[in-house]
Amino acid sequence: MFWVLLLLPAWAVAGVACTRLCLAAVRAAAVDADAGRGHDLTLYEAAFLSGGPRRVADLTLVSMARQRRLLLAHTGWATVVDPRGRDEIERSVIGAIGPEGQSRIAPVRAAAAAADAVRGLADRLVGAGLAVPDGARTTVAAGVRQVRGAAVAVLVLGAVALLMPTPSDMPRTLMALWFALPLALTLSCLAIARVEVHPYARWASPAGQRLLGALIRHAGGDGDRDDRAYLTSVAVHGIRAVGEPELRAAFAHREPYVRG
Repeated sequence: MFWVLLLLPAWAVAGVACTRLCLAAVRAAAVDADAGRGHDLTLYEAAFLSGGPRRVADLTLVSMARQRRLLLAHTGWATVVDPRGRDEIERSVIGAIGPEGQSRIAPVRAAAAAADAVRGLADRLVGAGLAVPDGARTTVAAGVRQVRGAAVAVLVLGAVALLMPTPSDMPRTLMALWFALPLALTLSCLAIARVEVHPYARWASPAGQRLLGALIRHAGGDGDRDDRAYLTSVAVHGIRAVGEPELRAAFAHREPYVRG
C-alpha cells in the first residue's frame, strides 16, 4: 500500500494548485466585469492603452504639430511655436524641449513619457481597471505555473508508484488509473484557463481592450480622415499611421538617441 502514500500528495498538490488558479481567475473576472462602464476614452487614454507612455508622447507631438503650435523638422528637431500648453501633457512636452524652445525629438519624447502628467494618466487608468498595473498578470500566471508544476509532480509520483518493486495487491493498471485522475484534473484546469482567462495586452486590460475596439469602430474608418479620426489612428497605431512624409521623417531620427 506504499503507492497510496504517493497518491495522497499527488491529489493534494493537484487540488491546491487548481484551487489557487480558479480563485485568481475569478478575482480577475470580477474586477474586469465592472471596469470601463460608461467610460469614454480620451485620445491620451487610447494612446496609453495602445502603446504606453511613449505613445502618449508621440500623440502629443503629432497633435501639436498639426495645430502649428510645434514644428517638427524632418531632421529630427522640435521647435516651440506656441509656448502655452493646453493641458498638463502638452506642458510637459514644452518643458522637455527646454527654455531655448528647440530640442531633438528623441530626448523630448523620452522626457515627456516619463513626466508626472503621464504617470498620473497611467494611475487613473489602472484605478479604473482599464490599464494593466505592474505585476497584475503575475497572480494568474503564477497559478498557471503552479498547475503545470502539479501536473509534472503527479506524473513523477505516479511513475515512482508504478516502478516500485514493492509487491501490491492493486493491479498496476488500476493504480495508474488512480494517478490519472489528479493528472486529468490539472490538465483540464489548464485547458479551461487557456480558453476562459482573458489575455492581457502589454498596457490595456481586457476592459481597456474592449473600449479601444469601440473607439476604433466609431473613429470613422471608411476614408474618414478628419482630425479626430487621424489622431485616433495615431493613438492606436503609432507613428506608422502618420501620413505626412516630413512628419514621419522627423520621428525617424528618434531611435539613435540614448538617454544618459
